[in-house]
Amino acid sequence: MKKLLTLAAILFAISGCSGQQGAIGEPVNVKSLAGDSKITDVRPADAMPVYPAKGSAIERNFAEQPPLIPHKDDYKITKDKNSCLSCHSWDKAPRMKATPLAKSHVIDDKGTLNGHNYFCTQCHVAQAENKTPIVENQYGK
Repeated sequence: MKKLLTLAAILFAISGCSGQQGAIGEPVNVKSLAGDSKITDVRPADAMPVYPAKGSAIERNFAEQPPLIPHKDDYKITKDKNSCLSCHSWDKAPRMKATPLAKSHVIDDKGTLNGHNYFCTQCHVAQAENKTPIVENQYGK
């Protein structure tokens, strides 16, 4: 019985320290990142990105800049398979009319990809003309 009363007293003390206060003060107004739109509101789709025409390289901005990818870059790259190589490996690039891997990325004359350059999207990123700004810019306003 003594243990039961002690346990009840401990639970009562803990519940008093739970941090939940009564309705004192103003309610907290939480805003959604989506703004004041209702969940049922339908908004127009974002503009589709426009990639450069095939066969045109994108100008680099500084020396030794990794070339930009002039197409989507959502191809699967796992530890077992690099989908970029289905077009850009040395033996397939001429047939696919794609840019072959750079000599700095391979370890032999067969075009075997160097392990340090296996994950292409670490350095190479897709470049598209996006009509919708990703981040709002307040500079100069």
